[in-house]
Amino acid sequence: MNQHSTLKKPKTMTEPRTARGKRTRDKILQAAASEFGSKGFHETGITDITKTAGVALGTFYTYYKSKEIVFRALVSHMGELTREWISTRIAGAPDRLSAERMGIAAFIEFAREHKDLYRIVMEAQFVANDSYVEYYSIFAESYTRNLADAAKKGEIRSGHDEERAWALIGMSVFLGLKYGVWDDTRDPSEIADAVSDLLENGLGIK
Repeated sequence: MNQHSTLKKPKTMTEPRTARGKRTRDKILQAAASEFGSKGFHETGITDITKTAGVALGTFYTYYKSKEIVFRALVSHMGELTREWISTRIAGAPDRLSAERMGIAAFIEFAREHKDLYRIVMEAQFVANDSYVEYYSIFAESYTRNLADAAKKGEIRSGHDEERAWALIGMSVFLGLKYGVWDDTRDPSEIADAVSDLLENGLGIK
């Protein structure tokens, strides 16, 4: 995880009363991201997290009641961070197809910058399935609305927006895994252009 990322308050937590408390909580969350990302949920202990964060065991329990809660917090944070990252980078897109191309490149760049958190979300389907489902459902709801709006504007063909949203999400997930985590040597723009051709022209022969 990029240590300079701005951490937001997960839904499962209470906001610390002081700036010092917030810094301590965020330090624990960053340490948890590093430990879970490198070792996985089951191989990581709370003492591993506190040692990396440089805080006492009791301090951990002030902000997180269990290892599962801090894991869920990271999944929630990953969703917020991803949406913020991509929305910022596609803000100037002139149309939906351009936004898709820019979004693919942005997501691959995000996966490269946040490999620990990317792995955490993948593991969430086995550790905290409800958080995993919620993570993608939030994306899908927003994606569906965006596709419907684009169709109304005449930027794309009208169709089954929900199914399209889930298909596009699935594509991005594995593009991020392949070119963000497994192999980060390719230019994200080059990959986005290749996928953009698929989105614009499809597989059929015209």
